[in-house]
Amino acid sequence: MKLLRTIALDPSDTFVFDPAAEPGEWAVSGAFRFWDSDPATLETKARSAFRSGFLGVQSWGWSTLVQIVEATEEDREEVIDLLAHQLVARMGAPDLAAACAAAEEEVAFAQSLCEYPPDTLIAVHRTATDGEIREAFRTLQRRGEPCHSRAFSFVEVDDGQEPVPGEGVDLKGLATERDRR
Repeated sequence: MKLLRTIALDPSDTFVFDPAAEPGEWAVSGAFRFWDSDPATLETKARSAFRSGFLGVQSWGWSTLVQIVEATEEDREEVIDLLAHQLVARMGAPDLAAACAAAEEEVAFAQSLCEYPPDTLIAVHRTATDGEIREAFRTLQRRGEPCHSRAFSFVEVDDGQEPVPGEGVDLKGLATERDRR
């Protein structure tokens, strides 16, 4: 079984959404959060959440991307339980039984998006037309072999020792030497 988890490739969600979801939490589409809203009147961050946010079930925050991950039946039950409790506490569901039924539908929909291999990223684009919310989903998959994520990595080491002269890398000198060849 596969489910969705929020993922943050950079800190941009913290600037775009209020609040941003925590990376790694279970996620659902979250379109139901806008059932009684007019998208045309939403403020900037709420409009961003409407247009492109997945709902983090625990934080009730938003994420631009989610990742398909392997999950167990216990994980699925946890997501349903978390979401049901949120629906009662935050959305005014009449009771936990009704909230559980709605949460099961949301999780089933999230599972329907997981037809791709694990680690596939999914983005959403929402629009509202004639009072109806429409969602379009886009997948982002790794092509070919994994590539290096960085050309250089810098690690700060505080071991109490002063740098040894001559052991540093002179990038400018290396470039000049290469240009002379």
